[in-house]
Amino acid sequence: MRDPRFDVLFEPVKIGPVTTRNRFYQVPHCTGMGHRYPQAEARLRGIKAEGGWGVVSTQETEIHPTSDLTPSNQARLWSVDDIPALRLVTDAVHEHGSLAAIQLAHNGLHTANRYSRLIPIAPSSALVDVDDPVQARAMDKADIAEFRSWHVAAAKRAKEAGFDIIYVYAGHEMTLLHHFLLARHNHRTDEYGGSLENRLRLFREVIEDTKEAVGDTCAVAVRMAVDELLGAGGMQFDAEGRDIIEALAEEPDLWDVNLSDWSNDSQSARFSQEGFQQEYTSFVKSMTTKPVVGVGRFTSPDTMVRVIKNGQLDLIGAARPSIADPFLPQKIAAGALEAIRECIGCNICVMGDNTNTPLRCTQNPTMAEEWRRGWHPESIPALAEPEQYLIVGGGPSRLEAGRALAARGADVTVAEAGTQWGGRVTREANLPGLATWGRVRDWRLWQLQQMQNAELYLESPLTADDLLEYGMPHIALATGATWRADGVGRAHRRPMEFLDPERILTPDDLMTRGAAAVNKEGPVVIFDDDRFYMASVLAELIADAGHEVVFVTPTPIVAPWAVNTLEQARIQKRLIERNVTIIPLRTVSDMSPETVTLACTYTGKAHEIACGTLVLVTSRTPNDTIWHDLNAIKDRWADAGVRSVTRIGDCYAPGLIAMAVQAGHAYARNVEFDVPPEPLREDFRHLPVR
Repeated sequence: MRDPRFDVLFEPVKIGPVTTRNRFYQVPHCTGMGHRYPQAEARLRGIKAEGGWGVVSTQETEIHPTSDLTPSNQARLWSVDDIPALRLVTDAVHEHGSLAAIQLAHNGLHTANRYSRLIPIAPSSALVDVDDPVQARAMDKADIAEFRSWHVAAAKRAKEAGFDIIYVYAGHEMTLLHHFLLARHNHRTDEYGGSLENRLRLFREVIEDTKEAVGDTCAVAVRMAVDELLGAGGMQFDAEGRDIIEALAEEPDLWDVNLSDWSNDSQSARFSQEGFQQEYTSFVKSMTTKPVVGVGRFTSPDTMVRVIKNGQLDLIGAARPSIADPFLPQKIAAGALEAIRECIGCNICVMGDNTNTPLRCTQNPTMAEEWRRGWHPESIPALAEPEQYLIVGGGPSRLEAGRALAARGADVTVAEAGTQWGGRVTREANLPGLATWGRVRDWRLWQLQQMQNAELYLESPLTADDLLEYGMPHIALATGATWRADGVGRAHRRPMEFLDPERILTPDDLMTRGAAAVNKEGPVVIFDDDRFYMASVLAELIADAGHEVVFVTPTPIVAPWAVNTLEQARIQKRLIERNVTIIPLRTVSDMSPETVTLACTYTGKAHEIACGTLVLVTSRTPNDTIWHDLNAIKDRWADAGVRSVTRIGDCYAPGLIAMAVQAGHAYARNVEFDVPPEPLREDFRHLPVR
């Protein structure tokens, strides 16, 4: 039963000519499926509506070939031929009584038009802000009139496709309309440039055009960034951001406000807290009578109620929390708060868009598998013949496998050799900025503890002989992985024979003993060949303990893969602020009693630096000894009643926590198959059948 405190979240809200059934609003976010995989896109959005989101939005929807984001796979509405794919989305959303919103976008100088090969357009002549050696041309008056006509045509096509809310999008420094608003991009001297009033002109005209075109039955929303966190060098919420809201306060039917650029809007939990945007966006509601939606990685119903009752927002916007748990609204409605899979703010979902792939989620292993594998986030088919399963290990893959198997009706035993559940999740959650990662463990552990057919045992180390003695028909080995101490990684494919083991630490050492593991005099040199988050988090841990830290990487920047999670700039800035010395484009080539030798990745030229302790963050070795031991006595399996032994998660192949969780889920989904079913594919759907 719903707690009456949360009743306000389920009130309907009128948005122009349409009304949403509650205050839960899935704001536009990318899925990586877009126009190439429309059935997968539709199924994902439909499940959001089924889960109770009153409004479900698309991702960016390109309105014209001059805004071609290839290879990024966004939605597309270049012509009437794109309507059927988007109709799949609106039908899926409407089936569950929700409103469907579409974010129309022209990306101006934020794209190089790699597929259409058309010259990009912008307020003024400028290089595009992607890496291509391409320059956008300045729009003349005819171009501006043509752009307005493109937007109107796209809005009409969106209405025909069945959308209820149609966006005019000026945010994230990604759109042509935002480029016109920003003085650093708009150098025009005509009525569309110069003063804020002039730079605002096209934005106002497009809002008016869109309302005239579709406003009789569709709401017109504006999505706008009110601050860029650039200080006086950019738009500020208490300066031009406020002035724009004041000038257009009553023009749209809805204000969707946030920060720019995307790395500010979607900050990871390592660098921000729940509701972090309210400092910048809470003023908007006081300046308009129209409903306002905002975001901030909201996961707590109490926080949601507070921002509504404080008059800061009318609608709770969410992208990442709606990915982690598409059924978040329904769970609040049912009073099942413990059942919510809270977003951990790791930005692995964001990684999908930045690598041009369907998104994945650390918390929700069914994300982007709804259509192609038929996976639902809240239901899993019962096993026709439930059997017993023994899962060895208590980390993310094993907890997810156990949870999902128990939900299917199997009798599950989870045995962990250590004294704590969670494996690597628990160890990493104790590192600076990663506390929310513990939610991966906590949600699964809570679920298992509610199930009578699941038994959990800590301090239960098992050998191969022990496993045969138990006589369980099915055994899943999820024994994790260990960070290597020999330097093998990308830069060094063979062990570094010159290493002094007495002065080497690995991430496992530091996660076990903290900074106290550093017991040698002299600088701590961290060699990062992992290239994601681990080395930088350890650098913070050690620097905060008062040690001199030198960060060495073979790459040009710190943590380059964190570009995909929008964290790289913040990571490097934080290390600089902690006086960490950063040495890029170097590998470790030798070690003496008081130094390490670094070699240039291009020339091989070497130089020595002082080193008391060398921390190697390179690669991991699967903990698969028990697997090999079991295979050595495979002739005894049948007599012991063992029919299958399977490695899952890091013990099979070390990877992201999200990959380990999905591996555990896939194991549980496919236990009855000798060969798991092939996923459905859309990439050949238009080819003739032979």
